[in-house]
Amino acid sequence: MRINFDFNDLDAFLAVMETNSFHHAAERLNLSQSAITRRIQKLEEVLGSTLFERTTRAVKPTLAAKRLQARAEAMLEGAQETTLAMRDESVVFAHQRSTVVTLAMIPTVVASLLPPALQNFRSAGFNARIRLLDFAANEVAEAVSQGEADFGVCSIESLEPNTLFEPLFDDQIVAALPRHHALARSDELSWSDLQSVELILPARGTGNRLLIDEAMARSRTTAHWTYEVNRSTTAMELVNRGTAVALLPRSAMNSTHSGGLIFKSFTNPTVSRPIGLLTRNGIAETPAVKALKDAVRRSSANIASFIHAAN
Repeated sequence: MRINFDFNDLDAFLAVMETNSFHHAAERLNLSQSAITRRIQKLEEVLGSTLFERTTRAVKPTLAAKRLQARAEAMLEGAQETTLAMRDESVVFAHQRSTVVTLAMIPTVVASLLPPALQNFRSAGFNARIRLLDFAANEVAEAVSQGEADFGVCSIESLEPNTLFEPLFDDQIVAALPRHHALARSDELSWSDLQSVELILPARGTGNRLLIDEAMARSRTTAHWTYEVNRSTTAMELVNRGTAVALLPRSAMNSTHSGGLIFKSFTNPTVSRPIGLLTRNGIAETPAVKALKDAVRRSSANIASFIHAAN
């Protein structure tokens, strides 16, 4: 098979991916929009795949484009490293410390897990840029499996045979209450306590919602939600502003939105979700990826200790 495209074509492709616009990509590369279009068409012809769905109002990358992005970045970075190595070994070393690491992570653990991990990562001397994909659990698994992310932090175990799940800690589902709420005086809650309160639940179909629905079914509890939200931070804002009770992972206690809230555990049954690293099998890790994964492990150990103390 003849490879009939060059680095300029990949440059144009990445510019469109990053700007979501042929016009802005042309401005970034100081080219005409028609030149950008020709380069993308050239790539599409060689690959036999459509890379972008174009409408009058938007440019949307296809699945093929998402799969190509990480490979295109690696190819261009490899070419840059080769060029730099031919000039000066010290320059190539600096470049290797400034690569891009793509991390897919469920939003509920970003606030508690990522900032301390990044601090350790930077303290180790790594200057890599971090691309964070804050996705739902199934989207994190898909991003890792398809090579869009170098690794992921997820609450579901491996869904694909090409990924490996490494458990980090168990994250218990708890109730977040305003300090003045009647249930805040209880040491622990039963699921039946939720039958008479305004309830905030995660959106249906999410991993957290499935755990909660199963727990209610096992305890033979019927509780009707008043508010349904996608983000734990949104749920905590609502709790802070009113009298509703939100069901959240305990790791949410580390969020800046948790101030002023009371968190209570449930009994019979207790419910928790596994948080772990998700990695694609058979992929060689760069030093920056390995260092960030190690930093996430250390940060997770601190969270596990925090959760154990809170219980």
